[in-house]
Amino acid sequence: MRAAIYNGKRNILMTELDTPKAGDNDIVVRNIYASICGTDVAVYLHGAETGHRVTVGGEFGHEMVSEVVQVGKNVKNVCVGDRVYPYPRLAKGDPKRAGTVGGFSEYVLIPNAKWKEQFYDVPDEISSKTACLIEPFTVGFRAARRSYPKPGENAIVFGAGTIGIAAAIGLKHMGCDKVMICDISDFRLNIAKNLGFAVCNSSRDDLKETAMAYFGTAPSRFGATADADIYIDAAGAESVLETYQAIGKIESRMVVVAVLAGKRPVDVLAMTYSQHALIGSGGYFPVDVDDVMAVMVSKKWDIESIITHEYPWEELVPAIEKASQVNEALNVVIRY
Repeated sequence: MRAAIYNGKRNILMTELDTPKAGDNDIVVRNIYASICGTDVAVYLHGAETGHRVTVGGEFGHEMVSEVVQVGKNVKNVCVGDRVYPYPRLAKGDPKRAGTVGGFSEYVLIPNAKWKEQFYDVPDEISSKTACLIEPFTVGFRAARRSYPKPGENAIVFGAGTIGIAAAIGLKHMGCDKVMICDISDFRLNIAKNLGFAVCNSSRDDLKETAMAYFGTAPSRFGATADADIYIDAAGAESVLETYQAIGKIESRMVVVAVLAGKRPVDVLAMTYSQHALIGSGGYFPVDVDDVMAVMVSKKWDIESIITHEYPWEELVPAIEKASQVNEALNVVIRY
């Protein structure tokens, strides 16, 4: 089978490996589409330990939709030919392998395969191209859920990448009234705008003033500010937390989902006086998978429109490089 091996910074070996075979309790799937995650880009550009745990010398990739090609005799609720979503946290039986499932290889063995644990069936209403976004969308929906949204609340999402847009859609799905997406890339903001979201280019526009005009006003420690209840950091810029502490209204809350290694300063006294909440979000759970599939089936949002580039497997390296260019690309997928 065709396989991509991660060998370190800017070093990917495109090669062939033996095609896996299913044991009695396993399934083997053939990937149809794989999406490139921001952490795949990070480990490619900067080396291991800068994103998901990606092992030098091993297969990687984890955002994919696949077709079942082998089924062990003890595995239930699946047949050869079914389309499935391999659930990265458990697909290999080890949550530490969530980033190294093998999305950039042609075939993947899923050991001890259990339906709705290691894999999920993909409804016919969801195209294969859209389905390869299930994994990143579950990350965004988990971040939205971690904000504990209430019907009628308002939210600001930092970052117009796949996770940020997914979080914004998740917030709307969970009852938020108005959601604004903030970024510095007009290319990405235009895609978010076409999905129906208010947008702000924070490199050019004053976020506080723009948000106050859109949401209305509410009190903060420093006077009037935007009436936004929820902030989500899906950008990872060091300035985002500082911005939230400066403009967040009383009793607002911020969820951090972006992966940014290292420590970031928090003004604890200001957080206390402002009644702010700082919440972490990572990964996803079955409820997030169910919600994402329901939204994709509904077709309320043109989710596939965030895919800006499609490459054949042989062009994985230029595809990852393209995915790093935020003013030219949003989501980039690999077609098998």
